[in-house]
Amino acid sequence: MAERLRDAGHDIAFVGTPTGLEARIVPEAQVLFHSLPSRGFDRARPWTLVTSGFIAGASVFRAVRLIRGMSADVVVGFGGYVSIPVGLAAVITRTPLVLHEQNSVPGLANKLLSRWATAVGVTYETSIASLRHPERALVTGNPVRDAVLKADRSRGRTSLDLPDDALVLLVFGGSRGARHLNQATVSLCDAWMSIPGLHVVHVAGRGEVDSVREALVAQGGDKGRYHVLDYIDDMGSAIAAADLVVARAGATSLAELTVLGRPAVLVPYPFATDDHQTLNARTVVEAGGAVLVTDADLDSQRFVDECTRLLTDGAARATMSAASKALGRPDAAEAVAEMTRSCVHDSAVDGGSGEATL
Repeated sequence: MAERLRDAGHDIAFVGTPTGLEARIVPEAQVLFHSLPSRGFDRARPWTLVTSGFIAGASVFRAVRLIRGMSADVVVGFGGYVSIPVGLAAVITRTPLVLHEQNSVPGLANKLLSRWATAVGVTYETSIASLRHPERALVTGNPVRDAVLKADRSRGRTSLDLPDDALVLLVFGGSRGARHLNQATVSLCDAWMSIPGLHVVHVAGRGEVDSVREALVAQGGDKGRYHVLDYIDDMGSAIAAADLVVARAGATSLAELTVLGRPAVLVPYPFATDDHQTLNARTVVEAGGAVLVTDADLDSQRFVDECTRLLTDGAARATMSAASKALGRPDAAEAVAEMTRSCVHDSAVDGGSGEATL
């Protein structure tokens, strides 16, 4: 979103936490980054809400100074905890507030802020009913980066040093990895290597990569065809290179899978708030673009059977690929950008500056 709006001539600043992934990747994308302390709370330990509340309160005042210092014309929130103080600062400064909800069930931040939002973009129509003002919502899809939209199978295989004629299984659990998914996948190394020509690209996450590599060595795995990586910056190319993907069902992962039309075995994270990953996955599964395996079934025969069936049935994968691509929204970033510009324009008509600083 920031890149799309910046390319249209607007000034952009991205606000995130100092310890989050955004603190690295936003400056790398040549986007101005401001860090703001923010912390979630553990619902099983209600007292953590007090600490989080103090941090958020202090961050509201910092965000007010930031918005006024930039003379910002609009604030766009994507639902992380840091968006709560920035969104409240937008309300205090009477700056138009635009939200985007990636998941099937809106998170706490967007539920709270939706009462003041000028507009809310959503990925799933089913999430609209949970917003304070459903009439302000628009189904936009979930924005993906231009690099993903332009990803190519051949270039992806070249970047991963994979044979052009290989059968490729890509496994990933998100930027931080997914321990159970990692453990289950690497434990099946012998089963994967029994499939002729199969190469496994296993993106384990930086916190999990050492344990996955140790498990692979302990099994005497074929390290020539089982590739363990900690992280991939260009995930679009990795997805484009794959014949089948095994992944969690986070909103961004699904947006990238569907825009590239890749068949998938989805394993929703079982502890996601309101089980939203299962609900995310159902849309793709019901359309025929993926199969769903529960986290509990990772250690069962069903997981390996479903993967093996799809890896050995090119016609089934082709059918799933077409169904997945039909769900993709390559225009999502532009749809959210246009919604944002419209809010700036409406504010200008009502007396705002009309110069978009976001």
